[in-house]
Amino acid sequence: MTESFDSRKARAAAWFRALRDDIVAAFERLEDEQVAGPFAGRPAGRFAVSETRRTPDDGSDAGGGLMSVMRGGRVFEKVGVNVSTVFGRLNDRAQRAMAARGVPGMDVDPRFWASGISLVAHMQNPHVPAVHMNTRMFWTPAAWWFGGGSDLNPCIEYEEDTAAFHAVLKAHCDPHGADRYDRFRAWADEYFFVPHRGRARGVGGIFFDDLNTGDWEADFAFTQDVGRAFLKAYLPLVRRRRDTAWSEADREAQLVHRGLYAEYNLVYDRGTKFGLETGHDANAVLMSLPPVAKWP
Repeated sequence: MTESFDSRKARAAAWFRALRDDIVAAFERLEDEQVAGPFAGRPAGRFAVSETRRTPDDGSDAGGGLMSVMRGGRVFEKVGVNVSTVFGRLNDRAQRAMAARGVPGMDVDPRFWASGISLVAHMQNPHVPAVHMNTRMFWTPAAWWFGGGSDLNPCIEYEEDTAAFHAVLKAHCDPHGADRYDRFRAWADEYFFVPHRGRARGVGGIFFDDLNTGDWEADFAFTQDVGRAFLKAYLPLVRRRRDTAWSEADREAQLVHRGLYAEYNLVYDRGTKFGLETGHDANAVLMSLPPVAKWP
């Protein structure tokens, strides 16, 4: 008997929530570890958790989620881990954007359901790279798909860190197809490029969207592996660099790089645009913005 999409949606939402719980716990354990440098004496950071709601124009119940943000920790200057499950009817702007991407049925039935996790971390030590990760499932009466990925955003680049991060991503992509890592790495390079600056916002990762091979279980399994790869790829880099001595010049480079990150998210990021246009909690949507940034 074929599993209903209501059941599949519930499974996907439960997985995103479980991944959120694992990451929040891992980041708090990281804060509990001993660190050197100017932040060693402060208390370990903890996440502040609040509920979020989607508020469409008609005031209907449209779902929500949890926003978990840690500020001013020993390792993390600001990190947000959000999870949400939202539903309802897409407004005209969102329908047009979906139709332009080739999503079928937008002119017939604008109902949708979406669930996912989104994470952005901005670090205290300029030698520790900032990072982004998200995975999500989207459903309409005419189509469904998965999307997501992760990318590394150092202000001070280390080739060995970039190689290690990509190696973990590749190891989790390869069981799902020999060409998948190469295709999604190239997609990330294209997607996370900042046209008005003529450069990438970081050293890449993987990115995919509209993933529907016709096999829901296989596509869900791949999306889960992308999520599982994150902590394995990122935590070793944090531990490697968190005690590195840094200068005021390093901090200046970090703040300017954060300005680039903010520009990208406000001008180009697909998830930011979708969240704001569909009435999701603005604070949750803009969680990705750094706590402090500079522009040249």
